[in-house]
Amino acid sequence: MSPPMEDGAVRHDWTTEEVAALHDLPLLELVGRANAVHRRFHDPNWIRRASLLSVKTGGCPEDCAYCPQSAHHRAVDLTRDRLMDPAQVLALAARAKAAGAERFCMGAAWRQVRDGAEFDAVVAMVEGVRALGMEACVTLGMLKAHQAARLAQAGLTAYNHNLDTGPDFYGRIVSTRRYEDRLDTLATVREAGIALCCGGILGMGETMADRAALLRVLAGLTPHPESVPINALVPVEGTPLADRPHIDPLDVVRMVATARLVLPASVLRLSAGRAQLGREAQILCFLAGANSVFSGETLLTTPNAERDDDAALFAALAPRPGAAAT
Repeated sequence: MSPPMEDGAVRHDWTTEEVAALHDLPLLELVGRANAVHRRFHDPNWIRRASLLSVKTGGCPEDCAYCPQSAHHRAVDLTRDRLMDPAQVLALAARAKAAGAERFCMGAAWRQVRDGAEFDAVVAMVEGVRALGMEACVTLGMLKAHQAARLAQAGLTAYNHNLDTGPDFYGRIVSTRRYEDRLDTLATVREAGIALCCGGILGMGETMADRAALLRVLAGLTPHPESVPINALVPVEGTPLADRPHIDPLDVVRMVATARLVLPASVLRLSAGRAQLGREAQILCFLAGANSVFSGETLLTTPNAERDDDAALFAALAPRPGAAAT
């Protein structure tokens, strides 16, 4: 039998069973091993900040069970809005930059990109965000190769297209798009030379094996996604998952630590549901390998951490006044 591979090896051949075995390690051992890998690949004191804006809200034809923007969930109290004007978006991007955000992400509730005036406007948004000196990310649904090429030419940093969960559980969450469709979109983005932002959601009723399977699929991508958002479900009244309980914060810590061992060089982004974790659980996630957060009091249409809470979080992470230099 060959010896076990060293932590931190960049692999694309993980099995679900191997990932699950890591996930189920004693928590302190898991976090310790993940922190050691994190320090090899990343500056442990650099927590990146991003901002996420819904530039076109509601009316999405997909039926994702977690999403309040789905047109299928008519009981959700959500105003349907047209695509925002690029000038308004860029003003908000500038405000986000002034507040410390390095990346500005824009989401449109579309099933797929369609050529025309609206896509032209999104391209202008990307160009404008890049002109501000920020990274630009969009999530627009499925897209074709020529559309990905236009976004790349505009300077798009990353394209977000989440897998949501493992392939076996996926059909219980979404019926209007196949798992393979999502993988095809990721391949189209990668072929255009755009970085991938791809992760999933915890707390939708999936098993631990489903979470391990999601990480196995992500690790099978070559190269690994540059960014991996780790979301905790925010139950929204009127959606099929409205009655799901909030996830245990330590489940998020375990997922972050396991993701760091499996995806050593990826940026792990604490995303939706971060407000449920509390300051100490978030710091434990950073110790386990998370190195990015979305700031701002709203993520697309769901609540995010309050500004004062984030100020307290980053104050706790900063060096104490008068601390000795090392």
